[in-house]
Amino acid sequence: MKKSQFLILLTLTLLFCSGSDLAAQSRQSQTTDVQCDKVIILKGERTLQLLKEGKVIHTYKIALGGSPTGGKTRRGDEKTPEGNYTIDSRNPNSQFHKSLHVSYPNAEDRAKSKKQGVDPGGEIYIHGIGKQFGFLGAAHRLHDWTLGCIAVTNEEIDEIWKLVPNGTPVEIKP
Repeated sequence: MKKSQFLILLTLTLLFCSGSDLAAQSRQSQTTDVQCDKVIILKGERTLQLLKEGKVIHTYKIALGGSPTGGKTRRGDEKTPEGNYTIDSRNPNSQFHKSLHVSYPNAEDRAKSKKQGVDPGGEIYIHGIGKQFGFLGAAHRLHDWTLGCIAVTNEEIDEIWKLVPNGTPVEIKP
């Protein structure tokens, strides 16, 4: 789906869903100022969890890659990877508001891709939705739209940015 088609679809959806409080349903929060020590992404549930000492301190609803079933195997497959990674850098000036880089591909991903003779790709981020689509807010999650990244609202990435330091382990599950 082209971005323009996606924008039209989401705009229409917003018009029909304007009475519901999507933002209130988007996140469960037990605390607001504790840095996490692990991120877990549950693709099937479309959630991102921040953990501290094994306890979930925040849960966010997410959008994934446009072809979310299965793990990423090659550049351009629009799949969100599955496996164990870390947050290894961040971009405060991302086109998607702010972004945290996930260390995909790991050694296992590179070995699988090499065996298949394909480029594993890269550039997997946890990011917002950017200025041009910020008005969509939580409605952006009504459709998996990224190229393999994990998307939250701009307000949520601002919060995640503060709570997830570089070096934090990220586990992405089916």
